[in-house]
Order: sequence, then structure tokens, then C-alpha cells
Amino acid sequence: MSVKNIIFLVLLLFIPVSLAAHFLEWGELVVFITAALAILPLAGWMGTATEEIAVVLGPAMGGLLNATFGNATELIIALVALRAGLVSVVKASITGSIIGNLLLVMGLSMLLGGIRYKEQTFQPIVARVNAASMNLAVIAILLPTAMNYTSQGIDEVTIQRLSVAVAVVLIIVYALTLVFSMKTHAYLYDVGVAETEDEDPETPQHKPNVWLWSGILLVCTLLVAVESEMLVDSLEVATSQLGLTALFTGVILVPIIGNAAEHATAVTVAMKNKMDLSVSVAVGSSMQIALFVAPVLVIAGWIFGQPMDLDFNPFELVAVTVSVLIANTISSDGKSNWLEGTLLLAAYIVLGFAFYFHPVIA
Repeated sequence: MSVKNIIFLVLLLFIPVSLAAHFLEWGELVVFITAALAILPLAGWMGTATEEIAVVLGPAMGGLLNATFGNATELIIALVALRAGLVSVVKASITGSIIGNLLLVMGLSMLLGGIRYKEQTFQPIVARVNAASMNLAVIAILLPTAMNYTSQGIDEVTIQRLSVAVAVVLIIVYALTLVFSMKTHAYLYDVGVAETEDEDPETPQHKPNVWLWSGILLVCTLLVAVESEMLVDSLEVATSQLGLTALFTGVILVPIIGNAAEHATAVTVAMKNKMDLSVSVAVGSSMQIALFVAPVLVIAGWIFGQPMDLDFNPFELVAVTVSVLIANTISSDGKSNWLEGTLLLAAYIVLGFAFYFHPVIA
């Protein structure tokens, strides 16, 4: 059993601990910390279950399943927060997920992989396609924000209608990226798949129990929903006790909690000199957040009657733009080394400090 699986098994103990903390009223801070720790292994098991089911379903349906459940944990947390009216936290978590995947995850992957291997390579064509998709995402969140700041007397309903229209376009684009990666240009992505299969010669004989893993996926999803409810309920009080703002919590803490398992996977495969797969996980997760999760949350906000739109805090927009720019610049040549990883991490740390010291906006 790998070290990661052992850690996840130990962290499962926080599920009953968090429930006890909630029902026995041990305090909002204890509930927040234990619920966050409980979500980490659940997210990991959800990812494992999705991968095992994908083996049985085949490349096409398996790829679609992975694309749908790739950020399920964070989507559940965001939906719970949205229903609770924490719109600013939800928007910040979208920003934080994009920044975290492009700078923190890819940076750690390039740094640790680059320390073991002098130079690592990945498909530059795929990097360019991903860069174009992320540029579209930046434009999509830029326009509603720009419209709000350049128009006099524009109302919230108009911004939300624009956001819903843009969200529909982004979801269509996301569907087309799936067709591109899994159908018309699947050969560009075959390197990562081949590397995964070569890692374990016994993989072709591996026949997962689809009903068992489906049950695990269902149970983990329900538990994540329960833990997310407790996490969100205790979030405002707990973070204020820690001296953190809602902006910092949404941008830094929530994405790390929701994506920790996926982050670990990207870094692990990079250290095995599988940068194609690592970059695919990091950038693919950012694309999924920008082109699928964010639009779904906008539409969900419209259904819930919450003012969720794509009108972001200008400071968040600057952070996303900077992250996409530096990530696209570093990954465009299809090569990486430890220094490039350090540059990405430095950018993430600088942005983290900026969000920490950013004043609370009334």
C-alpha cells in the first residue's frame, strides 16, 4: 500500500470526529478543521473510484466520467456555499482553483520533477490548445466585470443574464474540448495514457468491480456533501477566529481542501518523469473549473435565486490573468525544469501574500 493511501486511511478517522464535533458542539473552529481534514481522503477515494469505473467503461465513456467528476468535490462545496449565500467565497474558490492548479500544482510538479530529471518534456501542441482555452476563460470573466465597471446604472439582473448567456457558451466550448481530446484529436493525448498503462504491466488484466466502485463513489459523494455542509456552516466564524478574510479563505484554503488528492497525483507522476500526465491533470483541472464548474455555478445561482454571476472582484481577475499568462509562457515550449517550477511557485506565494493582506471590502 502506498504512503498516500495510508495517509488517506488515517484521515478517514476525521469523519466520525467531525460529526462528533458538530453534534456535541465542540466549537466552529474544531468543526471547520476536522471537516476539512475529512474531505481530503473522501476526495481521494472519489478520484480512485472514478478511475476504476473508467477502466470498465472504456476510453470514451471513461474520459467523459473523469471529465465530469474531476472536480466533483469542489463543485459540491461550492454548491453548498452558494445555497448558504456565500457568493463571494464561491467566486473566490473559482479564482483560487485556477490559480492553484496553474501555479501551485504545476510549479510543484516542475520543481520536484526537475530536481530528479534535468529536463522534462510534454506535448507542446496540447499545451497551446490548453492555453487558448484558458485565454477564452479569462475573456469570459473579464467582460461581465468590465461591463459593470464601465457602465452607469447597470443592474444586477442584467449582469446575471449576461453571465448565464456566457456560461452556456463556456459549457458548449467545454463539450467541444472533450470531443477534441477524446475523439477527433485523441492521438495527441495518447502519450499520457500510454505512460499510465506502462507503469503497471498487470493493468490490462485488471478488471475492477464496477458495482463496488460505484457504491464507493456514491457513499463518498454523500459524505462529501455532509462534510461540506458542516464546513460551510462553520466557515465564517472559524476563519474570523483564525484572522482570515473570506477572500483569502476562498482563494487559498477551499481550493486546496477540494483538490488536494488531484494535486498529489500531478506531483507524484511528475516525479516519475511523466510530465505529459502531470500537465494534463493540472491544466485540465483549471480548464474544467473555468469552462464547466464556474458556468454550472452561475446557472445554479440563477436557479437558487442567489446573485451568482461572472462579475468578479477586479483584484481576483488580475490574479487569474497573471496566472494564465505566466503558465502559458512557461508551458508553451513543451519543456520544463526545476527553475521554471520555482518561478510558478514564487508567483503563487506572492499572490497568496497579496490575498492575505487584501483588505475586507464592506
